[in-house]
Amino acid sequence: MSYNDLEDRLVQFTVMIVQLAEQLPTSKMGNQISSRLIRSSSSASLQYGRAQCAASRKDFVSNLKFVLRELRKTNTHLKMAGALKLLADSDLQSDVLKEADELIAIFVTSVRTAMQNDVLARRLQELKKYE
Repeated sequence: MSYNDLEDRLVQFTVMIVQLAEQLPTSKMGNQISSRLIRSSSSASLQYGRAQCAASRKDFVSNLKFVLRELRKTNTHLKMAGALKLLADSDLQSDVLKEADELIAIFVTSVRTAMQNDVLARRLQELKKYE
């Protein structure tokens, strides 16, 4: 999966979230969850763009962790909406939850890989000092 594929997938996820949020009731809790869903999902998409142009490995890992954090927030709000039975279209909710779980898994792996690569790069730099 390329960076653009993942970016497109995050953008499409945000679109799905917005469509789902539009279906929530205009109650106090519906408005609250709707707002938070849109904020956290769009934040994940935008932060991934920042990660792509990170100035350092540390910045890259930090941005990926932020994406992961925002995806987890989105996932939690989706579960809240389901538990409160705020959604009429349970199929859309299932699709969005499945995509959220897949994106979270991708970013957990990405963060782990980036952190391992960072550790390996530091070790190589230390070894070069002694050459």
